[in-house]
Amino acid sequence: MVEKIGIREFRQNIGKYVDGAVPIAVARHGRTVGYFIPIHREPDQAELEALKSAALKLEVLLAEQGISEEELVQEFRQLRVNQA
Repeated sequence: MVEKIGIREFRQNIGKYVDGAVPIAVARHGRTVGYFIPIHREPDQAELEALKSAALKLEVLLAEQGISEEELVQEFRQLRVNQA
């Protein structure tokens, strides 16, 4: 679950969030303006390979459906606007 906090609180307590393990949604005037996802280690080779494999599968799916990367990005942006 993502915790939502104001940008002022994020700035004042950034050390706490850097050391934490919970993703944070940073909001300005109630609207999410970004996300902070703390990491504590370098990903291992298996994780990197899994990420590359997932990216390749996504490319194939997009090509099969005739969807460009830009169209996908625009759809995500519209979803964010609709959720705000």
